[in-house]
Amino acid sequence: MRFKVDLKIFLFLILFYFTKQIDAYVLILVFAIIHELGHLVCGLLLGMKPNKMEIRPYGVSISFKVLPKDYNRKILNGNVLEIKKMVVALAGPLTNLLIILITFKVNMNMFLGLKIIYSNILLILFNLIPFYPLDGGRILNGILHIIFGKRKAEIYTNHISFIILIITTALGSIAIFYMQNLAIFLIIIFLWILYIKEDIVYRRRNKIYNLIEKTIEINAN
Repeated sequence: MRFKVDLKIFLFLILFYFTKQIDAYVLILVFAIIHELGHLVCGLLLGMKPNKMEIRPYGVSISFKVLPKDYNRKILNGNVLEIKKMVVALAGPLTNLLIILITFKVNMNMFLGLKIIYSNILLILFNLIPFYPLDGGRILNGILHIIFGKRKAEIYTNHISFIILIITTALGSIAIFYMQNLAIFLIIIFLWILYIKEDIVYRRRNKIYNLIEKTIEINAN
């Protein structure tokens, strides 16, 4: 498994340090790492092999290798691979929910307990946004894949992600104006970077699909 550290994490640490939000950032970062470990454990239990682990400013990103045999095992109109991906995506938020439940049961300082609960609620809500490649977007894409097939799922997921991004940017801009919170600004920038990267990949795949369709039409004629 490959391992990589995104050096932008040090920039985030410096920014949050000077804005006196370093404690909140570190706490959320810790639980974001535990969140990703939930994905990792779930993937291993499902027989998936980790491909790359990367420490990023928002936590740890883990990707899995896709075995060719998984593409050919059908369940209804989808496949086993999509079911696995959705389960793994859901494992992260469920891990944060488990932390919240444990915090309620453990006898600890009330202020610390509230910070832990608040941090994990934020991670759950953020990751369940139907925006690809966040967990919510992966679950959405998996459901659409099963119902409509791979290509339409990618098209619908891309369009929905863009709509969600515009809404989030608008609401975030209002929040920044009134709250003057650096974290909200960084989250919006981060979401735009994610979308642009995924949109480039989507457009490249779409060109390949169109080329294949034209080739099939020419051969058919």
